[in-house]
Amino acid sequence: MSILHILILAGGSGTRLWPLSREELPKQFLPLIGERTLLQETVIRLAPLSSAHSVRVVAGREWQALVRHQVRGILPGSADPVIVEPVGRNTAPAIALGMAALKERALASDDDLVLVCPSDQLIRDGKAFEQAVRLAAEAAAQDFLVTFGIVPSSPETGYGYMECGTGPGPAGTRAVLRFVEKPSRETAEEYFRSGRFLWNGGMFCFRLGRMASDLRLHAPEIGVLYDAGLDAMLDGFESLPSVSIDYAVMEKADRVAAIPLDAGWSDVGSWDAVYEALPADERGNALKGNVRLIGGRDNLVYGNHRLIFGVDLQDMLVVDTPDALFVAPRGSSQKVREAVRELKEDGCREAVEAPVNARPWGTYETLGQTSRYKIKRIIVEPGERLSLQYHHHRSEHWVVVRGTALVGLDGSESMIYEGQSCYVPKGTPHRLSNPGKVPLEIIEVQNGEYVGEDDIVRLDDDYRREG
Repeated sequence: MSILHILILAGGSGTRLWPLSREELPKQFLPLIGERTLLQETVIRLAPLSSAHSVRVVAGREWQALVRHQVRGILPGSADPVIVEPVGRNTAPAIALGMAALKERALASDDDLVLVCPSDQLIRDGKAFEQAVRLAAEAAAQDFLVTFGIVPSSPETGYGYMECGTGPGPAGTRAVLRFVEKPSRETAEEYFRSGRFLWNGGMFCFRLGRMASDLRLHAPEIGVLYDAGLDAMLDGFESLPSVSIDYAVMEKADRVAAIPLDAGWSDVGSWDAVYEALPADERGNALKGNVRLIGGRDNLVYGNHRLIFGVDLQDMLVVDTPDALFVAPRGSSQKVREAVRELKEDGCREAVEAPVNARPWGTYETLGQTSRYKIKRIIVEPGERLSLQYHHHRSEHWVVVRGTALVGLDGSESMIYEGQSCYVPKGTPHRLSNPGKVPLEIIEVQNGEYVGEDDIVRLDDDYRREG
């Protein structure tokens, strides 16, 4: 009997939802809509469709520890759920790497089925999605390459489309006639009226052996490495072309079918999409955080910590973070990429660095920074600890403001309590741990000729991070 294996793709950088998401912290790792992150919601949605040991997350080196931390407790068992991409190479190499890992680590066979889903999408109707997966698996077992086509709700210009045949195929699928790029407004309206087009949702289901055969035929550089096994794929991954699975295989293969999906799908890829995803009040205002409005309607106001008070706002997007404020009329959020590009060209750290950054052990927030010092608020969750590390260019001063810290410093350990502090000289091995039952909160002052995050030499790390 075929087993359904699940690959969750957790790559990509955060630019379209700036200033909340950054290159350092893409949207899939943020609790964007609810209390859980998009990655956690994806795992919760997919895990019941298969056994826990058949769920894997494909992620870059920089995200592997964070992925393990966020899915811990959701995916039980001792097997490592993360498949680490040596470098980012788009979805075709990522899927092939995931397939190789499934074959070697999960003992998947060519007759087993694979469901591929991004980690950063929102699906409101779980039952409709589960039914679509069952139909997709049925068609994939008949050797179709199956994609999930989102039933359009508007003539959207920000998505790719698929033109489909009108008659139903196996398991309720529709034959995919062609894939088309993001259209103009006029073309999108034509697609929407015709009823023949679905949005390309970036989700796929296939028999492992069928996809392997198509990789050999249509993307031989990837297929050859896949056939050589997991170690060979990891060694040669950087040499692979950066290409999407749509372009590498789906657009060229035969027997490609789409499952129409009407399940409240959103890629939450813009602030306008976030507005649509959040619940709105009776005046059409979608509010998150400490927000108050007098008058106005149809606004998204997304707060962080401080109070936001708006008066007579109309059709606006307002997104506040500790170090940046974004304001735009609704409908203009696609220009965020342009704004981020301009900020990066000007060397603005706000385009890349996240003011509140998640780590496997907790979070840190940058409170202030110059070329010679940086001030952080660090929260370490109960039972967690940072790596044993030292720095070439900076010293650190820690002040405990809540909880109890276990400080390892140059081979010795001591307890530091609220109101107490310790000094970490430059070049000294040190480790910060939280042995208590409540979160540990400290203020850290870094001082030196360089205070960048890459000035860390790790000697031992619970989360197996490199560097």
